[in-house]
Amino acid sequence: MVSTRQHNGSATLSDVAAAAGVSLATASRALNGSTRRVREDLKDRVLDAAKRLNYSANAQAQAMASGRSNVVGLLVHDIADPYFSSIAGGVMRAAEQHNLLVTLGSTARSAERELDYLAMLRGQRSRSVILAGSRVNDKELIEALRREVSAFGEVGGHVVAISQHRLPVDTIVIENRAGARALAKELSGLGYRRFAVLAGPPELLTARDRVQGFSGGLADATGRLVATIEGTFTRDGGYAAMSELITKNTKVDCVFAVNDVMAVGAMAACRDHGITLPGDLAIAGFDDITTLRDVTPALTTVRLPLEQIGGMALDLVATAEPGAKPRIRRVRAR
Repeated sequence: MVSTRQHNGSATLSDVAAAAGVSLATASRALNGSTRRVREDLKDRVLDAAKRLNYSANAQAQAMASGRSNVVGLLVHDIADPYFSSIAGGVMRAAEQHNLLVTLGSTARSAERELDYLAMLRGQRSRSVILAGSRVNDKELIEALRREVSAFGEVGGHVVAISQHRLPVDTIVIENRAGARALAKELSGLGYRRFAVLAGPPELLTARDRVQGFSGGLADATGRLVATIEGTFTRDGGYAAMSELITKNTKVDCVFAVNDVMAVGAMAACRDHGITLPGDLAIAGFDDITTLRDVTPALTTVRLPLEQIGGMALDLVATAEPGAKPRIRRVRAR
């Protein structure tokens, strides 16, 4: 049973039950999200009493009693990146519908930091963790993550990934290759022939998949890839990669940046070097982040329903069943 005593002198669960005129068990179910349904009129009475008494549940006691809390951890690579903040917004909106709380961790694109967060959330008996972001091409890191995911599952936790399907967990797979391939064909159809790619870090699987998809699309069409410049998956990475391309004086008529924040940096580099867009050069991106609404000229990009993806991840959390096989949800990039 959940402890009914608060150590700071505030109202207890027993006080709430008495004020609502219900049993202690009914009050507990109404407040703690039990799988056993409580009649709506009784639930409303309990919630009203809890509000009037300024009742605050002992979350640690709840977790100890039930084996898990109502907290969902969301781990992203970089919360300043609109790609991840949009996903986070979708997760949090969906969490409200399921009476779940979301705690957010930004790993600064460090795989080791991601492992640390996951271990911490396991120790806190979090209900679930959502891992949002690309996996890396590193077998040791993937194996370490597999072990930590397994340990999280052994204590009753559930993991959902928004990334490549590299872990034995529910996964939302974004079809990066197909989206980049379609973009290459579309750009070739518009008359562009000589392309450069701002490729992102080679160890990042999302960057690799988008480069390969784009190259494959050019092979199917009439375009030709004449330069590939690697850079970090950030605005400054895009600026530096575009500046390097300009310095090399590579003759291209269209540049594809493998994500939108790199594309925004590339546009800034063009402006600083006196290159007119789209008159002298065209730039395309991938993700359709909200920031693009304020970018002039408008950026051609591949659209991902980022907030919807966040909601899908939370729904996988809410509908998880112990021992069930991992579910795969695919999202088409348009």
